[in-house]
Amino acid sequence: MQKYLVLLSVILYSLLTSCSDKAPEYENFGGFIQGTTYSMIYRKQRHIDTETLKSQVEEILHRFDMSLSLYVDSSILSRINRNEDVVLDTFFLEAFRRSAEIYRLSGGAFDITVGPLVKAWGFGPDSHRNFSGPKIDSLLQLVGMNKVSVKDKRIVKSDPRISLDFNAIAQGFSVDVIGRFFDSLGIQSYLIEIGGEVRVKGDKGGQFWKIGIDRPVDNNLVPGNDLEAVVRLKDRSLATSGNYRKFYIENGIKYSHTIDPKTGYPAKNQLLSATIVADECAVADGIATACMVMGKDKSIQFLADHPEYEGFFVYSDDSGNFMTWTSEKLAQFIEVGEN
Repeated sequence: MQKYLVLLSVILYSLLTSCSDKAPEYENFGGFIQGTTYSMIYRKQRHIDTETLKSQVEEILHRFDMSLSLYVDSSILSRINRNEDVVLDTFFLEAFRRSAEIYRLSGGAFDITVGPLVKAWGFGPDSHRNFSGPKIDSLLQLVGMNKVSVKDKRIVKSDPRISLDFNAIAQGFSVDVIGRFFDSLGIQSYLIEIGGEVRVKGDKGGQFWKIGIDRPVDNNLVPGNDLEAVVRLKDRSLATSGNYRKFYIENGIKYSHTIDPKTGYPAKNQLLSATIVADECAVADGIATACMVMGKDKSIQFLADHPEYEGFFVYSDDSGNFMTWTSEKLAQFIEVGEN
């Protein structure tokens, strides 16, 4: 269930253009962190210096990586996966709690213990493809959040070979963390995007923020170059998961990075990308991944059972044609076919 994040294109039609004296002014900054790009826009305030804010954001995200990154050898997560005795920090504790909630909510379609399978299929750091049937069957014995728990701020595993992987929720969670930081500074209007996952507060000059969703075609690597839809958002978060940027083909078979925790194999269904809108970006991120595992029909039913979330799915029909589905509440805020 490794989720190399699907980059959205943040479509800002009037960013920093000429405006009247009374119109609010916005500052923006961005860069590269956590192995991906980020961009942030906020309503200008006298007591906030953009360069200082950027430095503070990057320092927070560095501390975040030292907790939850698989790609940092000295992170809390990496040390736990090596079975070292580590006291968990607040980032880790909240990520674990959120993951357990989504695991239960999705009936196990989202599962952070899928790490050994992700590695066996050749995804993630230091991964080597080793996906024979017997190997997968063996690794499935290590999968299931019911096999791990937290006690006295430490992880308890039922088997030391269990390893954790927060990649399907970490990017969205990092967006929430920065959003809370902006809130603490009194910023009333902002857009935060990290690796394509987005959180917005307020509006932008009286208009909803506009977020572009990329068309899920293989190797669509340039965000904004080929859009499937544009979503208007206010005071919400959005995350997208898909199988069109991280995959490989071997012997004519396409293997995506989204691993089904129940079968041990890459998820194979008609769903090409799943976009979820929720109050918290971590939740949107995790549910989007779960949808890619569940497939179109089960995901539509899931959203019907949980109307607090909204969704936009791109899928292929039996003839291979691109089709879309939008949940009822989101329909009035989305324009499909924008480019």
